[in-house]
Amino acid sequence: MRTKTLKKNRINVVTLGCSKNVYDSEVLMGQLKASGKDVVHEQEGNVVVINTCGFINNAKEESVNTILHYMQEKEEGNVDKVFVTGCLSERYKPDLEKEIPNVDQYFGTTELPSLLKALGADYKHELIGERLTTTPKNYAYLKIAEGCDRPCSFCAIPLMRGKHKSTPIEDLVTEAEKLAANGVKELILIAQDLTYYGLDLYKKRNLAELLEQLVKVEGIDWIRLHYAFPTGFPMDVLDVMKREPKICNYLDIPLQHISDSILKSMRRGTTKEKTTKLLRDFRAKVPVMTIRTTLIVGYPGETQEDFETLRDWVKEMRFERLGCFTYSHEENTHAYNLEDDVPEDVKMQRANEIMDIQSQISWELNQEKIGQQFKVVVDRKEGSYFVGRTEFDSPDVDNEVLIDATTTYLKTGEFTTVKIIEAEDFDLYGEVVS
Repeated sequence: MRTKTLKKNRINVVTLGCSKNVYDSEVLMGQLKASGKDVVHEQEGNVVVINTCGFINNAKEESVNTILHYMQEKEEGNVDKVFVTGCLSERYKPDLEKEIPNVDQYFGTTELPSLLKALGADYKHELIGERLTTTPKNYAYLKIAEGCDRPCSFCAIPLMRGKHKSTPIEDLVTEAEKLAANGVKELILIAQDLTYYGLDLYKKRNLAELLEQLVKVEGIDWIRLHYAFPTGFPMDVLDVMKREPKICNYLDIPLQHISDSILKSMRRGTTKEKTTKLLRDFRAKVPVMTIRTTLIVGYPGETQEDFETLRDWVKEMRFERLGCFTYSHEENTHAYNLEDDVPEDVKMQRANEIMDIQSQISWELNQEKIGQQFKVVVDRKEGSYFVGRTEFDSPDVDNEVLIDATTTYLKTGEFTTVKIIEAEDFDLYGEVVS
C-alpha cells in the first residue's frame, strides 16, 4: 500500500560520497527547481535519484546498499521510480544494469542533461551558479574544476570523472556572487586537484588569480582551499593567502605516503625530500597556516620499514589535521596489477597507530590555544552547545569549538569572537568575548 503522506511527483535526491557529489546534487536540484519541479534532499519523495560514490570498497558498498534499499521501497509501492547517477554508475553501469535491473535508468557523471530529460526537465545552460545548496546556510562548496590528469596508481577518479577541466574564472565569480546573495559567507574551493587549476584554459596554473577575483565578492568572509596536489603547487597562492584576510590560513593537501619506494610505486611524482621541503616552505611563508593531509597505509608492497618511515615523519611534521585510510584494491587502476599483500588486520593496525600519534599531536597543539581568542563561525546548535569553527577548521572533518548555549545566545551562520578556555584532542571549549 502506498503511504498516504507521500507527495506525488516530488523528486528526492540522495547524495553519497564526497563534497564534489554534494555540489553535483545541488546543481541537479537547481536545474530541477528551474524547470518547476518539486525537489527535496534526502526527504520523502515518490521519485528517487541516488547520486552514488564509487571511490573505494566501503563507499561502493554503501552505494549498492542504498540502491537496494530504494528498490525494496519501490517493490513495496512506497516510491514510483528510482534513478541512479554519479561515480558508481559511471564506473560499473553494465554490471549494475545486469545485477539490479529494476532501476529505471542509470546515468554517468557527465549525463546531467539526459538525467534531467528522464525526470521531465530541461537542461538550462544559462543557470550558471544556480544551485539549491544542501549545506548549512553559511558555507557552500565551489567546484572550480572537474576530473584529473594525475596518474596516481591507486586512484580510480580519472576513470569516473575524466580529464581535468577548469571552470572559467568569470563563471566562478558569478557563482560566488549568487551564493553570497543567498547568505553564504564561506566558500570551500574543491576539485580533484586545485593545483592544476587553469592549465587547460589559461596555459598556466591560475589558482592565485582566481583567489584575487573571489576576494572581491561582497558578503564572502572566508575562502578555504581543499584538495591541492603537492607536485607543481603554485607558490604564488601563498602570497595571496598571506595578503588577503578572506583567504583562510588553511590548506588541504593529500600527501598519501612519504616512503620513496611507495611514492614511486604510487606514481606521485615526488620524493620524501621534495615533500618535506615543500611543507617547510609553506611554514616559512605562512607560519600560522593549518595543513590538513590524508595518508594511505597498507599499499601493495608496504613493508614495516616503509610504515615506520611514514610514522616517524608524521611525528616530525606535526600536522594540525590528518586523516589516515587503509588501501583499497581498485580494479582498472595501475596498482591493481600489484598483489594486495598487506593483510587487512595489519592495515588497520597501522592506520590506528598513525591516528593515535595524530590524536596526541592534536591535543598538544590544542592546549596551546587555551587563553587565545579566535574568530569563530557558528554552524549549528547541538544539545546545550553552539558548535562553531575557526578559520583553521573545515566542516565535518576538523576540530570544532563548543560554546555553552545555556549562558550565551548566538545566531547560526554568524561570526563571533571566542576565547578558548579548555581543549581536548579534537574539540575546543570557548566563551564569547563581549
